[in-house]
Amino acid sequence: MTPWIERILRRETHSSRAPLVGIAAVLVSVLAIYALLEAVLRAVGQPPWLADPLDAAHNLANLPQGISPILLGAIGVLLMLVGLVFFFNAVLPGRRARHIIEDPRAAVVVDDGVVAAALARRARMAAGVTREQVMVVVARDTVQVNVRPTSGIRLDEDLVLAAVESELDAMKLVPRPDVRVVLAPMGVVGV
Repeated sequence: MTPWIERILRRETHSSRAPLVGIAAVLVSVLAIYALLEAVLRAVGQPPWLADPLDAAHNLANLPQGISPILLGAIGVLLMLVGLVFFFNAVLPGRRARHIIEDPRAAVVVDDGVVAAALARRARMAAGVTREQVMVVVARDTVQVNVRPTSGIRLDEDLVLAAVESELDAMKLVPRPDVRVVLAPMGVVGV
C-alpha cells in the first residue's frame, strides 16, 4: 500500500484533534487579550475594566485567604475536569467507528453500521429468524451477534458463527474483529 493511501486511511479512521485545539486556542487568546487590555488600562492610568492586574496577582498569590473552601474546591474540580478532557484527547487514539477493507488499488473505508447490517443479514439467514431477532454490535476488535430464537425452534450457534465468520472473511476488514455469538435463553413468538 502506498504511503498516501495509508495517510488517507488513517485520516478517515481517526478523529481530528482540530476542534479541541481550536477551543483551547480561543480560550488562551481571549485570556491574553483581556490581560493586555487590563495592562494597557493600568499603564494609561484608567480604572480597571474588571480587575486590576496587580490586585488579581496579589489575590492569586494569597489564594486560600478570602475565598470559601467549597468554592475553591469547585473551581479546582472544574479545572481538573477540563484538564482531563484535554489530556485524554491528546493521549487516547480517537478512533472512529470505521474499518478498512483491504484493496491494493484504492483506499476503502466502511462504517461499522454498514458492517453490522451485512453481518446481521447473514446471521438472520443462517438462523432462519426475522430481522427483529438479530442485533449485531461491531467494535474495533469484536463483533457480537445477539440472536433471539423463535420459541420452540432450536438454533445452532456454530452455524450462525460460521456464517458470520465467512461474511467477515469475504469483507477482508482491517483489523479483523473476533466474532462472538450470543443466543438468548428466552425465545420470541414466531411470525
